Amino acid sequence: MDGKNHTAVTYFILVGLSEHPRAQAIFFCLLLMSYLIILLGNSLILILIHYDSRLHTPMYFFLSNLSFLDICYTSSSVPQMIINCLAGIPTISLGECLAQMCIGLYLGVVECLLLAVMAYDRCVAIGDPLRYPVRMGPQLCALLAVGTWVSAFLLTIVPTVTLPLEFCGHHIINHFFCEVLAIIKLACNDLQFNKLLMMATSSLTLLAPFAFILASYGHILGAVLKIRSTEGRKKAFSTCSSHLTVVVIFYGTAIAMYMIPQDKTSGEVDKFASLLYGIMTPMLNPLIYSLRNKDVKGALQKLCGEKNAA
Repeated sequence: MDGKNHTAVTYFILVGLSEHPRAQAIFFCLLLMSYLIILLGNSLILILIHYDSRLHTPMYFFLSNLSFLDICYTSSSVPQMIINCLAGIPTISLGECLAQMCIGLYLGVVECLLLAVMAYDRCVAIGDPLRYPVRMGPQLCALLAVGTWVSAFLLTIVPTVTLPLEFCGHHIINHFFCEVLAIIKLACNDLQFNKLLMMATSSLTLLAPFAFILASYGHILGAVLKIRSTEGRKKAFSTCSSHLTVVVIFYGTAIAMYMIPQDKTSGEVDKFASLLYGIMTPMLNPLIYSLRNKDVKGALQKLCGEKNAA
């Protein structure tokens, strides 16, 4: 198209399920319930970890980071999705859409790296339990946490800043929120270089951490098999099974979306797959990662007991 015929885009229409009113009503209820579970569950984890000194360990330090991250991650998109379910024509301004895209991309990368750090923590805890308090000291834990957030910013800022998006009147997004892949599909300028850059960045943020996690769990499996007592093996597997469940759901859907060429995927599949790592994983974290843990249950009972006594 000739430059003079370009129409300036100032807003986008997020299709979502607006073409299916009944399905959208059900989706609204599920979305609202999921968001409340995410907020309440992860907030409870943060309160318990801060409140109970027995949970001031490396494992729960990283878990508190994950809970805080999940609250921020979902809050960057889910409230907008809930509002859109109530709107006749769900719209979002260009500036808000691009901001949502960048924030969501950044927080998603943070989660990729943080899950890898948590796998390393479990690997040291099970593989070298006697030296675990020394190897995972407070300074190293703080360094790993800060490094995760900073590294994610550096990995995100390059592809987003160099993304020369130009919209030629296309403003209908077949998605629930402003997800980067859905936005790129609307651009009318040549983004071949940027797509290659994004593929390379995705390899660093998805494939590399996922490979590291698999290697860590391979080492954990070897250490667990050396444990003689059945009870000890059961406890070790229980400690890691929840983390592995979250990893499979999160990385599985993210890799399928970002590493498979877009011309081989469906927009409908992509927008529903994004709900798995964008909503399902943050909702499952407090349910299967910690609330089923004896230490967390004990902290919750202690907190409730003291409140009842007061």
